[in-house]
Amino acid sequence: MKHRHLKIRLVKSEWLRYLLIGIGLLSLAGGVVGLFLPLVPSVPFLLVAVICFSRSSERFHTWLVEHKHFGPMLKEYLLHGSIPLRAKCLAIGAIWISFPVTTFLFVDRIWLRIVLLSIAACVTIYLAVLPTSARRGAERRPGKKAGRGDG
Repeated sequence: MKHRHLKIRLVKSEWLRYLLIGIGLLSLAGGVVGLFLPLVPSVPFLLVAVICFSRSSERFHTWLVEHKHFGPMLKEYLLHGSIPLRAKCLAIGAIWISFPVTTFLFVDRIWLRIVLLSIAACVTIYLAVLPTSARRGAERRPGKKAGRGDG
């Protein structure tokens, strides 16, 4: 099923397509791990995966965008360039817990510490400047209070 938000422009080079599919699959795996491990952010990984798939595989891209759990956030990003506030806060919080812990507990080289913290800062800036999407519940049922049934 074709949707307007599927902006797929496949690269012509076959080896580049395979490279992007590989990066997309690794990013998707990182996003899935981020769902279960609180210190691993899933949002940046999923965004990288959808971008890689948009250039390499229409099948993977469509599957990811139509996914029951990942799809709504990714569609919002693809349509409006925005992500939900909750996803933003969770991603930035997880980045600033996991990167410093990794940097100061497991990395001995100062240059690698600088690289890791620079990556964390760049991803944080990118997420911070992305527009924040409106709450979905407020759009669906204006005037209704959440949490209580009608009957």
